[in-house]
Amino acid sequence: MRRVAVIGGGANDEHDVSLASAAAVVRAVRALGLTAVPLTIDRRGGWQLADGPVAAAHAITVLSSCDVAFPVLHGVDGEDGAIAGLLRLTGVPFVGSPVRAGALGMDKWLTKLVAEELGIPTAPGVLVDDRFDSAHLRLEPPFVVKPTPGGSSNGVSVVREAGQLSAAVATARAAGGTALIEAFVSGREVDIALFRDRDGALRAGSTLEIGVADGAVFDREQKYDGSASFTLPARVTAAEHAAIEGAARALYDTLGCAGVARFDFFVTAEGVVLNEVNTTPGFTEQSQVPRMFAAKGLDYPGLVAALLAAALPTAVLSAGAARHS
Repeated sequence: MRRVAVIGGGANDEHDVSLASAAAVVRAVRALGLTAVPLTIDRRGGWQLADGPVAAAHAITVLSSCDVAFPVLHGVDGEDGAIAGLLRLTGVPFVGSPVRAGALGMDKWLTKLVAEELGIPTAPGVLVDDRFDSAHLRLEPPFVVKPTPGGSSNGVSVVREAGQLSAAVATARAAGGTALIEAFVSGREVDIALFRDRDGALRAGSTLEIGVADGAVFDREQKYDGSASFTLPARVTAAEHAAIEGAARALYDTLGCAGVARFDFFVTAEGVVLNEVNTTPGFTEQSQVPRMFAAKGLDYPGLVAALLAAALPTAVLSAGAARHS
């Protein structure tokens, strides 16, 4: 029976979200008739198996005994390519993006540069590091200030008056080291997810529109307390849908993504604007990405099976997995 290492947790502020994603993947793997081997990275970076903490060397031994890994480490030291690098060096096939795509996708500034080179519009923005001088800022409020790395809207603020900027920058930099100041984009947030299947086809889920009050941001509380409203498919025109999916496909290929990735956009009166890229998006049964593919007829176990098959295309998963693929 195929053994699937499911890696969750992480030494960052998305630890609990990652644990929820990992638990959902474990349930799906077992429903497919495969053996799930849960591994957790605790908040301090140590490794744990189901029966408690283990040395890193032992965790690697366990990983190496598995046929494939399914990491769902969101955020820094996971989604940013760190876990992909470890798995590549151990020789374990894995679901998800390689090092380069994870590192580029996690850095919102670099993602903007790549998108703009591809002709995909982004909000005007400025990188904030130790050399930043607000006196030279050529943007007018309102702003969105966010950490350059990370996710789940941690450290994100909307600044409506210039006097609020310093505090917002400090909050963002405390969460991520460097920060990004962007012009506030007034529009509807519409997301789409893609993955490349075992036959090499790049498959798109339904578009998903997030219900957020005008002038607000989709914050951490709304993402995880069940209060967010989603519309699938999003209420977009054929031209807007084509722009969203075309931009997502271009970014997926240019960044070098694998596995599933989610691309977040704003649909404005002037057109489609990229918000960000998530190479390891939230992955519970109720998360956005599984909802997107369920709307296209691919249920959660089926999505997990398809991702495993793409990572290990020669695997004979099981009769159950085959029915869902």
